[in-house]
Amino acid sequence: MTSTTRETRTIADLVDEVVVGPLPVRITAYDGSKAGPDSAQRTLHIGTPRAVSYLATAPGDLGMARAYTTGDLVVEGVHPGNPYDVLVDLEELHFRRPDPRLVVDLAKVLGLRGLTPPPPPPQEALPRWRRVTEGLRHSFTRDREAIRHHYDVSNRFYEHVLGPTMTYTCAVFPDLDADLDAAQENKYRLVFDKLGLRRGDRLLDIGCGWGGMVRYAARRGVHALGVTLSREQAAWAQEAIEREGLADLARVRHDDYRNVAESGFDAISSIGITEHIGVRNYPGYFQWMLAHVKEGGLVLNHCITRPDNRPRSTGAFIDRYIFPDGELTGSGRIITTMQDSGFEVLHEENLREHYARTLAGWSENLVEHWNACVDEVGEATAKVWGLYLAGSRRGFERNVVQLHQVLATRLDGSRLPRVPLRPWWQS
Repeated sequence: MTSTTRETRTIADLVDEVVVGPLPVRITAYDGSKAGPDSAQRTLHIGTPRAVSYLATAPGDLGMARAYTTGDLVVEGVHPGNPYDVLVDLEELHFRRPDPRLVVDLAKVLGLRGLTPPPPPPQEALPRWRRVTEGLRHSFTRDREAIRHHYDVSNRFYEHVLGPTMTYTCAVFPDLDADLDAAQENKYRLVFDKLGLRRGDRLLDIGCGWGGMVRYAARRGVHALGVTLSREQAAWAQEAIEREGLADLARVRHDDYRNVAESGFDAISSIGITEHIGVRNYPGYFQWMLAHVKEGGLVLNHCITRPDNRPRSTGAFIDRYIFPDGELTGSGRIITTMQDSGFEVLHEENLREHYARTLAGWSENLVEHWNACVDEVGEATAKVWGLYLAGSRRGFERNVVQLHQVLATRLDGSRLPRVPLRPWWQS
């Protein structure tokens, strides 16, 4: 290639240099250049030099998320509330190690300042190495800040996305025709039944969200206490408790579970909170649960897992935009730690496909209420959520992540479980 040719390279030329094989989408750029098939159903438009800087200085999902969130990268052919189809397309995108001369070419296109990482959008959390100012990882202060980043977005926004159940965990679909709201109610029914709860029992729900499990149990005569680190969740949940006339049975506190002084609970539910605990803290977490449930009592842990048992962070995009400090491992690690903590594990099941369907339902809600969501949190944040929900759905479909429920009991002195010989709940 002649020097003249290299001096006149376009954005499309640079894309072709780093991509192996045919492009699964159409690429257009601000300089008028194009790449990929004209027949492609979806197009990525690189709208500004800053988009190229984002993509070049943070290769992978983080750079793409930055460019997309700021509007420098525009996706055509999908709704921003559900970009699922383009994420499936991009699974066919494969990169080669770029020639070192590519840096020179980029500098000619962008200027030297274009090779400096642009400031990330305000929706992005600090990198982990800078979060030390908020305390050590999984300290009280840092956990509270991580929860605030994700859950204190706007209760009204969550009402649009989650629907009337205000439930932000995997639903359990009784059949393929069930809608999301019915499946969420069925999930609470399943947890309640697995825990063998009866009128007059005492339930602790750790990381209770907007109080869905607490209110479900209270409507059936159970004394239920929920705790959450999200101030917004606690306020919404307590208002719902008052509105539904459940205040004599149900309470939700804005607090860390480690501050709960009560003990001797008949059952403890942990629904969608273990992801925030940290794998190194699993022993302490389950030992705390063992100390706070009565002998013969049951606990249920419901959380996202990996298909293997190696602890891994959640990835750059999820860590910086969705769940700061989140960490996942496999169900085997969770079961082993529960057993080593003194629990007898009675049952476990994988609800991976149910979570894919749950996320699809949330995406549909976001699309349906898109204008209201944008009015509530701004277009950039709404786009982040569209990307997150669609990407997570794909992760469950491809078995990148799973969802496991694990049921266990604290044995009494007789070492005999106080449960029926066979499962006593309907799946």
